[in-house]
Amino acid sequence: MNHSVKLIQWGLVVLSVAGILLLVAGPWACSPPSDTAVSEQTAVAAQPTPPAAETVASSQPFVAIAKQAKASVVNIASVKKSAPRGDRFPSPFFEDPFFRRFFGEEFERRLPAPRDYREQGLGSGVIVTSDGYIVTNNHVVEAADELTVALPDKRTFKGKIVGTDPKTDVAVIKIDASGLPVLAWGDAGQLQVGEMVLAVGNPFGLSQTVTMGIISAVGRANMGIVDYEDFIQTDAAINPGNSGGALVNLRGELIGINTAIFTQSGGYMGIGFAIPSNMAKSVMDSLVKHGKVVRGWIGVSIQEVTPDLAKEFGVADARGALVADVMDDSPASKAKLERGDIITAFNGTAIRDPSQLRSLVADTSPGTSVTVSIIRDKKTKYLTLTIAELPKELAKTGRRDSGNSKGEHALAGLTVEDAANQSERFGRSKTRSGVIVTEIEADSPAERAGVRTGDVIREINRKPVKDVRDFDRLTGQLSPSSPVLLLLNRGNATIFLSINPGR
Repeated sequence: MNHSVKLIQWGLVVLSVAGILLLVAGPWACSPPSDTAVSEQTAVAAQPTPPAAETVASSQPFVAIAKQAKASVVNIASVKKSAPRGDRFPSPFFEDPFFRRFFGEEFERRLPAPRDYREQGLGSGVIVTSDGYIVTNNHVVEAADELTVALPDKRTFKGKIVGTDPKTDVAVIKIDASGLPVLAWGDAGQLQVGEMVLAVGNPFGLSQTVTMGIISAVGRANMGIVDYEDFIQTDAAINPGNSGGALVNLRGELIGINTAIFTQSGGYMGIGFAIPSNMAKSVMDSLVKHGKVVRGWIGVSIQEVTPDLAKEFGVADARGALVADVMDDSPASKAKLERGDIITAFNGTAIRDPSQLRSLVADTSPGTSVTVSIIRDKKTKYLTLTIAELPKELAKTGRRDSGNSKGEHALAGLTVEDAANQSERFGRSKTRSGVIVTEIEADSPAERAGVRTGDVIREINRKPVKDVRDFDRLTGQLSPSSPVLLLLNRGNATIFLSINPGR
């Protein structure tokens, strides 16, 4: 009982103290806040959500670029006509000459006229001159009998093919118009991965479609799409109908012609390819001026520098283009370029691989003097040569004559014969020197390195192989662990191949 009384007493004390505090603090609690408090509250209240006007303002650069690009991107409708003969007859039996002769000419006259099949296609194009020159893809206009070009302002024109280049998938068409809006050419050579771009075209016939993405990669080659490849890769959405459309940078410049997509479904999967503006413009200029593409040529056979080959030739990394052969009386021959040289730069542009060098040479006008940087015998040299035009034929590929390489070296497991005796067997023209590979032991170092039957071995470790006798002598000098550098003829190509017996 006494304990309960004490608790009640303490409760009354607490309540009394609380009441006194409220009486003392009341005037201050009910008084207006100070100026400082008011300003702080006002500042907090003065931070609203950004107005719509500011959001629109931040988008204005994209809006302006899209508006400019859309004005210069056209819709191209192509028509291919064909008239299958059998379509004229109600039954295949009526096509029989005997049947038709029996019924006579009256039968022929009464038959309906042959019906034209009209295969239609849709694509895009980019106006690049105010008087009506338009760049697009070859596959958009290829074999077309009719071309209709629809401008963004709804005007339509008949298009005329100026020229096409299947090797780059570039085509140029012309419409009879003037004062057209154009897209200025940009320099695709300055593009960087991560740069934002817009793709403009007519996917699935939906005209004036703009998508945005970034440059995913540059210099994409060996895709098997066209002969000359140096593609820009982007994740800006590209779909069927976008072909021939514009890839534009944030300066509103044309830096690519959209041409292909990587897809397993037939639709967009985040990987699209565009022809660089520098290549497209070079092809266009040539088509307009000459009616064909005039390509540069230096007369070398080149191949990739693999890590093994880089080690063999004493270079720091696997970049550049390895010269596998030099053609007689070519610009390269006259400039003293040699087999085994590694071309590292072409007219100041660093070479990353053979495809890049091939495109750079092709885009250079014949008669132009250029400087190439090479590595020869582990030393850097500079050579000057004059570009020639790609030749037309290239623009259009008892007797101890057998050896069986035994042992534990890199060429163990190869069977060879004198090439002069076996060339026709392997579908080759008469070869004067070298040995031809007739058999390869399964899982041998040579097979793993990529040697094939029919290859003609011309050199072993930079030493000439004229016949089986030379082959036996040189392979007899090989140690079990030493890598071997071969010079081969394969088809119409000459290549180096490095074989490491430890792999």
